[in-house]
Amino acid sequence: MNAPYDGDRGQGAGGAGASGGPPVPPPGPGQAPPPDPYLQDAYDRDPYRAQDLTAQDPVAEALYDRAAHPPPPPGTYQQPHPLYQQPAAAQYPPDPRLWAQTPPPEPDGPSRHLPYGDRPASTQFVGVDDLVSQASRNDEQPDAFAHLFRDQEGPSGPAPVSQEPEPAPAPPPAKSGGRASGILKSSALMAAGTLVSRLTGFVRSLVITAALGAALLGDSFTIAYTLPTMIYILTVGGGLNSVFVPQLVRSMKDDEDGGEAYANRLLTLVMVTLGVIVGIAVLAAPWLIHMMSPTIAQDAAADSVAVTFARYCLPTIFFMGVHVVMGQILNARGKFGAMMWTPVLNNIVMIFTFGMFIWVYGTSAESKMGVQTIPPEGVRLLGIGTLLGLVVQALAMIPYLREAGFRFRPRFDWRGHGLGKTVRLAKWTVLFVLANQAGVIVVTQLATSAGKLSGKDGTGFLAYSNAQLIWGMPQAIITVSVMAALLPRISRAAHDNDPGAVRDDISQGLRNSAVAIVPVAFSFLALGLPMCTLLYASAGTEAARSMGFILMAFGLGLIPYSVQYVVLRGFYAYEDTRTPFYNTVIVAAVNAAVSALCYVVLPARWAVVGMAAAYGLAYAVGVGVAWRRLRNRLGGDLDGAHVVRTYARLCLAAVPAAVLGGGGGFAVLAGLGDGALGSLAALIFGGAVLLGVFFVAAKRMRIEEINGMVGMVRGRLGR
Repeated sequence: MNAPYDGDRGQGAGGAGASGGPPVPPPGPGQAPPPDPYLQDAYDRDPYRAQDLTAQDPVAEALYDRAAHPPPPPGTYQQPHPLYQQPAAAQYPPDPRLWAQTPPPEPDGPSRHLPYGDRPASTQFVGVDDLVSQASRNDEQPDAFAHLFRDQEGPSGPAPVSQEPEPAPAPPPAKSGGRASGILKSSALMAAGTLVSRLTGFVRSLVITAALGAALLGDSFTIAYTLPTMIYILTVGGGLNSVFVPQLVRSMKDDEDGGEAYANRLLTLVMVTLGVIVGIAVLAAPWLIHMMSPTIAQDAAADSVAVTFARYCLPTIFFMGVHVVMGQILNARGKFGAMMWTPVLNNIVMIFTFGMFIWVYGTSAESKMGVQTIPPEGVRLLGIGTLLGLVVQALAMIPYLREAGFRFRPRFDWRGHGLGKTVRLAKWTVLFVLANQAGVIVVTQLATSAGKLSGKDGTGFLAYSNAQLIWGMPQAIITVSVMAALLPRISRAAHDNDPGAVRDDISQGLRNSAVAIVPVAFSFLALGLPMCTLLYASAGTEAARSMGFILMAFGLGLIPYSVQYVVLRGFYAYEDTRTPFYNTVIVAAVNAAVSALCYVVLPARWAVVGMAAAYGLAYAVGVGVAWRRLRNRLGGDLDGAHVVRTYARLCLAAVPAAVLGGGGGFAVLAGLGDGALGSLAALIFGGAVLLGVFFVAAKRMRIEEINGMVGMVRGRLGR
């Protein structure tokens, strides 16, 4: 309230009340007036000195004692705003002339987009360019307990700090990079190494197809080359990656010697186990080839070539396991680059080996080489080169281990150190791998049989593998990158028992990846033919066209394949490995059953094309099962309406784009032919039409994720 009215305290308008002091009773004779302890400090603090006096109550203003309380000097209080003044403009106003707005920066504290208060730079989706460009940043992390200190400061605020300049701190050591900087550098190394490894692996498949063709000879080598990987995953690989590695990291944290003894025991155990497996596999090579493809085993020439290739390739099982264990030892010690970059050496060695084969014998289209005409020297060259690639990949890890301070000393004291318990923990992972590989074996047998029955190049297992390699690259680059940024948040939310946050992050991962996955899937459907005729022209026009049709059949299956990957991350965040196993059993069973149906019903020429379509159909069934289980796990809500609406609108935008882009590409092929020049022109023209129509349609539909992506790109470009 305002100052009290002094007139009714016995002094009148011109009495003591007007002089500014409190009302004093008349003193007695010879006595000084005693001070009133309740009123002597009543007017020391004026609460209205910094206030707007014109905004007070008019009655109180009339009774206000201005002589005792003069108004404040000008400039000491804020000028009032007019009653109908327009509000201040927002800091980041939307521009109605622009369709895709540049998003404003995220707030510093927790928000609905960042429920855990994470820094936006560490949680939003970034690409390899961000990881590389921000690798050297070392931002100061906010103190999580700063609010406790502020609560203890009281209303008066912190104590005044002296304005004297503090001495400059000593410069940090050259090697101190901070936790965030180390993570960014490691992520950049791993992302770049994975990208380069996949690109060189793609070049490797091109050279293999050019050297051996896409007929029975190419199928024989492909089966022999994939056999070691399959055996390794079935026996050691699955448990090694999922169970032994966490135990290795735990021992390095808890053991007194930094886990060096455990690492030596593990490496010794893996080497002995893989050595025994290699010996058995080399002796059983004919039986393994017969298991993988009875069609090849029944052909004497093809069986001889495949068994010879297998006996050169099977020892790579040993070097695969050694490479993985060495890489995980380095990862536990903070060295992440070697494991991602050394596979590039394997690809380079194989590219050089098959390049030498082409230099000596020519391409498959030129030499017309088959299983009956390939010389033993050529088989020996390719076998030794394939084995040498894995040897170089494994041995390249040794200098990095020495630099990290690890010295390998064989240890055979395996009992009583937790290795047996670790083996028992791997059962669900091993069953998961068995279910997955069972479906692969069925498809391999059917594809090789269909390729031989058709009598045409590009209709067997090699064509299936090459088309699947192209088809899977967007998933490995786009979806895996998106989930790599979101998976720590999903795991943290699951650990905090926050199903709402898990649901939101899963929904965000699905929608963000769909922006690129959906148009790419329709691009494979519309332009798969010119893609393969351009990339695999060295294998012959007929084989390249056959692989193009297989890639087109794979195309739309990329959408459920990507969705399945994202949904399964939700189970892994809850440390649930049993549900992914059951889901994989369903996918493998559907894939094998529909592939067998295609083999029986379709002509041999189109059987593998049907198998490619069956692969996507199997994952669509798997998505339905996994989605329902994860929705129940999260309390019945998985943001399904929002996700389905986004995918439906993206597909509606992609359908006319695929029709026009594919039509333009086929028109160019018809005019220029399906040679290298015609395929390149068709791919460029059709791709430009497809992307342009898709972008315009998505713009008209106001798809939120497209707007966000365009805004991010424009923000990066500074526009």
